[in-house]
Amino acid sequence: MTSTEAITESEDSGPSGYAAARLRLLQQEARSGPPRRAALARLTDDWLTGLFTSAAEHAGVRGAALVAVGGYGRGELSPRSDLDLLLLHDGTADAAALSALADAIWYPVWDLGLALDHSVRTPGEARKTAGEDLKVQLGLLDARPVAGDLGLVASLRTAILADWRNQAPKRLPALHELCQERAERMGELQFLLEPDLKEARGGLRDATALRAVAASWVADAPREGLTEARRVLLDARDALHLTTGRATDRLALQEQDQVAEALGLMDADALLRQVYEAARTVSYATDVTWREVNRVLRARSVRPKLRAMLSGGLGSKAVPERAPLADGVVEADGEVVLARAARPDRDPVLTLRAAAAAAEAGLPLSRHLVRHLATTVRPLPVPWPPEAREELVTLLGAGEPTVGVWEALEAEGIITRLLPDWERVHCRPQRNPVHTWTVDRHLVETAVRASSLTRRVHRPDLLLVAALLHDIGKGWPGDHSVAGEVIARDMATRIGFDKHDVGVVATLVRHHLLLVDTATRRDLDDPATVRSVAEAVSTASTLELLHALTEADALATGPAAWSTWRAALVTDLVKRVAAVLAGEAPEDPEEAAPSAEHERLAIEALRTGEPALTLHTQPEEPAGEGEVEPVGVELLIALPDRPGVLPAAAGVLALHRLTVRAADLRAVELPNEVGESADLLLLSWRVAAEYGSLPQAARLRADLVRALDGSLDIRARLAEREAAYPRRRGVKAPPPRVTVAAAGSRRATVIEVRAQDAPGLLHRIGNALEGCAVRVRSAHVSTLGANAVDAFYVTGTDGEPLPQIRAAEVAREVEKALG
Repeated sequence: MTSTEAITESEDSGPSGYAAARLRLLQQEARSGPPRRAALARLTDDWLTGLFTSAAEHAGVRGAALVAVGGYGRGELSPRSDLDLLLLHDGTADAAALSALADAIWYPVWDLGLALDHSVRTPGEARKTAGEDLKVQLGLLDARPVAGDLGLVASLRTAILADWRNQAPKRLPALHELCQERAERMGELQFLLEPDLKEARGGLRDATALRAVAASWVADAPREGLTEARRVLLDARDALHLTTGRATDRLALQEQDQVAEALGLMDADALLRQVYEAARTVSYATDVTWREVNRVLRARSVRPKLRAMLSGGLGSKAVPERAPLADGVVEADGEVVLARAARPDRDPVLTLRAAAAAAEAGLPLSRHLVRHLATTVRPLPVPWPPEAREELVTLLGAGEPTVGVWEALEAEGIITRLLPDWERVHCRPQRNPVHTWTVDRHLVETAVRASSLTRRVHRPDLLLVAALLHDIGKGWPGDHSVAGEVIARDMATRIGFDKHDVGVVATLVRHHLLLVDTATRRDLDDPATVRSVAEAVSTASTLELLHALTEADALATGPAAWSTWRAALVTDLVKRVAAVLAGEAPEDPEEAAPSAEHERLAIEALRTGEPALTLHTQPEEPAGEGEVEPVGVELLIALPDRPGVLPAAAGVLALHRLTVRAADLRAVELPNEVGESADLLLLSWRVAAEYGSLPQAARLRADLVRALDGSLDIRARLAEREAAYPRRRGVKAPPPRVTVAAAGSRRATVIEVRAQDAPGLLHRIGNALEGCAVRVRSAHVSTLGANAVDAFYVTGTDGEPLPQIRAAEVAREVEKALG
């Protein structure tokens, strides 16, 4: 059924007939994608033609036309798209008649609840407005007649295109600046968990900008894959409109599964991967096109000066057009291209040599070069020859320029031909909000970060390759570190490392989370903790590499993954492990003395029998390269050991709206005034005010005393606040998970808690542990984005680790309390 037949069948070409036909079209599941968008545009054309024809005759208007612009002009109407319309007239009709004609078209559109962007102009006014407003000019480039005087529309299109081409040297830089500003504001679509399909970089706006560049005749975008990428983004937007019933371009987390189902995809991850792939194609085409635009415009601006110099008889020293970079590779006009003597069909290392040379020189690879290499260079032998391995290491060690070069190789499928296992991580989303990048981009970013740490290690080549491969197991079932170890061993062998080096790379991949997990979630004073790490890394050289890899991985993950606090904990752990590997025994925690500040507080707590505490403001300090650690406060507490300390202290902090960034609790014994041992608890907290100013230490101490003696009902107070300020609706967080860490310690049982961070969470955990009648020997609390990852070293009342069955019961009770 054609769109015209749909309206005819309804026997009503008015708004109700159009609405019914539109609804039927959108409900046809077998009709989707470009055919449905085109059919919806035709259906809308027919309806608007009827409105225009009738209204123009009634108003007596001649020399006018109704023009579709923007997306409607391209015939790409999504279910909730705006209608962008221009009522074009030759200026002969009087104002009242034009107003009546416009009202007869606009009001029926509004009555149906359709969004409308409209204007009434003569061709001269349209050209003038386009010359002043770049967005108007972009919309008019896609102008298409719907009804009325076709000649009027044709002449306007011709004039608009001529203006655009004539003004290209001025308008294209302005368009580029507009695209860059939008990218900075909206982010890169291919890395966002909730991307805007239209406005984010690599989205539909950028695809439209590429059409505008092509229309200028200055440069043309790479055609390969671009049409398909636009189709994927438009199909996703269609499904999003139908799923939500709203005109939205933001692919929110809670709607991704439904959108995926509507598109016939397996799940939300499959949807994001497809969308990311499309966005990456658009982004790459955007980079290549704007580079070509800048090259052409630069050349145009130089030619008149050169002609003037030559006509004036001025001699000038010839400047070489091609500068050698490496064997078979030269720089020409700001890009890396092949030397004339290069033989790609006989030089399998040429691709990596060209990529390494480009990254080291900070230059882009010519798109024509990459395409030529992709089709002509013979595959590398397996294992790779030493030169190929060295060029890969050089590429990975070049720093930031590595990213652009790597993306150029990926765009032509070269990376997956060099490293077949890369396909699994290509454009793979990471749903943990701590992560900034997709898996593949995160791996490259980790190598970039590692390149600045190569002076800290004896084997920078192994560090860089391990950085590239550390998450290669993501996308496989089970623990990605375990799967990654097997894949990394195969890939390192393929790259040409010897057996020993392959083993080191595999170990680094297997244990790339070991240091940060242990440092932030385990008791470093427990000899078992340090020995377990030493057994895993085996050698001091591997420990050195793992330390650098840990930092590079965290810095490449996102701002929530690394801080001066985490860096200090990891460094402390590395120092202890290095001592064990050197043959020294780990320090016995029973003999380790508390800090001077804690000792002062402990003496005061022993003397008074009550809590003693102090607050220290942490100054701003660098957290990493180009990053600043937020201001926080260190809260130190010492008090006699007694039941209920952890939930009481955590509850008081929650009542004062203090966010716990990190916490450490340690039980110690100190001699009292009569020389007998007294049990004390030492608590170290890093906290920050949720909002407002920090509370005074005296108020915290007073409330802590009240909480411990039972006169302050923390649970009731927190419940009152939660009832008064209900949490905002949002994506439902995954349920908490509480487990018993296997072989975590010889002196205690380690209970691990992973949950959504929330006010009072630590208080609830503490209450649950108290209810299980266990003693918290130490606690290690950390927060990564919205996720709390905590470890509690507990013993029974006899001071011994819990039996296995009892430990499992405690874990279940804590999980139940948090659920």
